[in-house]
Amino acid sequence: MSDILWWVAVSFAMLGAVMLVAAGAALRRRRPLRMSARLLLALVFLAGATASGAVALGVQGYRALTHEELAATVRTEPLGPNRFRAQFRFPDGREVAYTLNGNQLYVDARILKWHPFANIFGLHTVYELDRVAGRYLDLAQEQQQPRTVQSLAPERQVDLFSLRQRYALLSPLLDADYGSATFAAADSPAQYEVRVSTTGLLIRKLEP
Repeated sequence: MSDILWWVAVSFAMLGAVMLVAAGAALRRRRPLRMSARLLLALVFLAGATASGAVALGVQGYRALTHEELAATVRTEPLGPNRFRAQFRFPDGREVAYTLNGNQLYVDARILKWHPFANIFGLHTVYELDRVAGRYLDLAQEQQQPRTVQSLAPERQVDLFSLRQRYALLSPLLDADYGSATFAAADSPAQYEVRVSTTGLLIRKLEP
């Protein structure tokens, strides 16, 4: 997905470098107007290179979403009243486990959907599981009992969602930026598949 963006970033950087050299030549020839115009173009190209490179780096680690696919397998095990353990296994082999308060498993994700014309830059709908939490079936317990929330997102130097907010020039490419969540019972031992599609998250119980 990011290969095209890297090429775009390199192309913009090269054009920016050429314009900088041209601006320097115009300065030596004492042509301030031509120097200013070429310097402005250089800054535009270099800004485009920075944005393209940042997005290319940001999409690494995110999973392209074109159809329903497995996001994680979860095994739940009650540890006592309103307390359970949730063990996640992701398609890349990564595993995490958390002890959560509540009697239901809650999982949410972040989804970025780009306009179709952005596909030429290698940008497709992507998702990332964001958080897991314990949820209470009873509303009064949800309001009064202690809650636990843990992160499912791996740490990365560049976050695609923060890039979208930082660079206004990405806004025309973006169709939607939204969250999706699902939950299931966790009051008995069970195994679930958390799946994601273009309509959002869903969870299916696996029969033993």
